[in-house]
Amino acid sequence: MALEWEIFCQDTIDRTVVAGCFGTGGATGTQTYLDWLLSAWGQTVLVAALSLVLALVVGSIIGVLRTLPDSPWLTRFGNAWVELFRNIPLLVQIFLWYHVVPVLFPAFADTPKLALVVAGLGLFTSARIAEQVRAGVQALPRGQRYAGMALGFTTPQYYRYVLLPMAFRIIIPPLTSETMNIFKNSSVAFAVSIVELTFFAQQVAEETSRGIEVYMAVTGLYVVSAFAINRVMAFIEKKARVPGFVASGTGGGGH
Repeated sequence: MALEWEIFCQDTIDRTVVAGCFGTGGATGTQTYLDWLLSAWGQTVLVAALSLVLALVVGSIIGVLRTLPDSPWLTRFGNAWVELFRNIPLLVQIFLWYHVVPVLFPAFADTPKLALVVAGLGLFTSARIAEQVRAGVQALPRGQRYAGMALGFTTPQYYRYVLLPMAFRIIIPPLTSETMNIFKNSSVAFAVSIVELTFFAQQVAEETSRGIEVYMAVTGLYVVSAFAINRVMAFIEKKARVPGFVASGTGGGGH
C-alpha cells in the first residue's frame, strides 16, 4: 500500500492540498495537518518540560526529607509520599486531578486543564525522582556528611553545599531515563483532551483514514525528541562527572 504523505499538506477544514506547506507555508489563514502536528508537538514539549521542573523541585525536597538523620517524622512523610504516588496508576492520578480535585477544592475549578495535567504528571514523577535523590545521597561516603558538620555547617548548609551537588552528579543517568519517561508519559494528556501528539494522532487518523502515515510521523517525533534528550543529558553527565569519584556501595570509596 502506497503511503500518502501529502495528507499533511491538506487543509484541516476542506481537505484541499495547500501548495508549499513543506516550504514557506500555505495561504494566509489556512491550517494544514502539518501545522497541527507541529503545534501538538509543542504542546507535548510544554507539558513534559513543566512537569519535569515540578518533579525535580518536589522530588528533590522529598528525597532530602527521606535522608534526614534526626527527623523521623519528616522521613516517614517522605516515604509515605513516595509510596502514595508510585502505587497509583498515572492515568488514574490525571483523572483525579481533572475530575475530583476541582470538585473537592472549588479554588481549582477554573484552573486550566494543562496545569492540572502538569500537576498530576509532575507529582507522579516526583516520587520516582525522590527515590533517586535518596539513593544518591545515601551512596555518598559518610565522611562527607561528617566533614560538613565539622566545618560548622547547619543541616541545610551541608546538604546544599556538600551532599546534593555530589548526589545529583551520581543520579544523572537515572534522571536521563526519567526525563525521557516524562516526555513519553505526557501522552496521558490526551485523556483530558489536551491537543498533544497522541491526541493529534487519534483525531487525524479518524478524519483522514490514514493511520499509518499519521502514527509513523508521531512515532518519529517521539523518537527524535527522546534521542535529543538522551544526547543533552549525556553531555551534562560528561561535564558534571567528578574524576576519580566512586560512590560507596559500588566497590570503593569516595575521593
